[in-house]
Amino acid sequence: MTRVAVVGSVNLDLTVAVSHLPDPGETVLGSEVSFRPGGKGGNQAVAARRMGADTVLFAAVGADQFGLDLRTALQAEGLPAGSLTTIDGAATGLAMIVVEGAGENTIVVAPGANELLDGQPLTAQLPQLLSPGAVLLLQLEIPLATCLDAALLARAAGATVLLNAAPLPKVMDPVFAELLAAVDVLVVNEGEAWHLSGQQGASPRDTAGWQRLAAQLTAHGPRVCVVTLGGDGAVLAGPDGELACAGFPVAVVDTTGAGDAFCGALAVSLAQGRGPAEALRRSCAVGALATTRMGAQAALPTATEVDGFLAGNRRA
Repeated sequence: MTRVAVVGSVNLDLTVAVSHLPDPGETVLGSEVSFRPGGKGGNQAVAARRMGADTVLFAAVGADQFGLDLRTALQAEGLPAGSLTTIDGAATGLAMIVVEGAGENTIVVAPGANELLDGQPLTAQLPQLLSPGAVLLLQLEIPLATCLDAALLARAAGATVLLNAAPLPKVMDPVFAELLAAVDVLVVNEGEAWHLSGQQGASPRDTAGWQRLAAQLTAHGPRVCVVTLGGDGAVLAGPDGELACAGFPVAVVDTTGAGDAFCGALAVSLAQGRGPAEALRRSCAVGALATTRMGAQAALPTATEVDGFLAGNRRA
């Protein structure tokens, strides 16, 4: 059984398409508005489910219509509703996303119930779901203490802990440092990697430089560090050395959720026992495919789509 447990956020995404991203103080007319399920936790759980994993999502919603809508959408993806907590008096998380013609975006998130997700439901259910070979997937749109509780429960069960450290805390507080020490695999993007390194000056401009930086970040505790490079692919550093995967050229429509697609696919690849090179390549392919359609969860590919895409890109 390929088991992935996700502990994270769920939001309703309000997305507006514009001709260009607004400058400070500028009003831009949008041409299209949509409401779609999102949130890093929800996105990554749906990505893992579509890639074929037995997936469970622990998250929190408010007792409102948005919360009901998200429950319905997640159940339709095959995710159990019993692990979603409804918090009375809290609003369901809302993300306001602006997407311009080339696919770039800006995002503002009102966390709502996500900020109130605690470790109580995890203690009762998570240990029963995890065992050696399973993967726990975390992000940082919920309280750090909840992430740490989940990571420690997963380690006690012998599962692999994968952390997508986004959004990255502004300072290295003790809880975040303890969380990094409990992580097996860390995934960050270029900006997050550079900030976490604490270095000054210009960030790396070549793949070799990012590989070296990924290796340096393992000093925080993770056994393996992955740095995603957008359209340029990703690099990985770990006990077996460093490697890189070039990006896949695609017609980009919307980059929202591409990083979440990558992380969900990586979690499934690890749970399936794929080697680092294959796992990295497959995750890059999923991230690339997710940019070819609008939306976050709506754009996530299935395992069959990924297999076909990779079969046609054997040299990438």
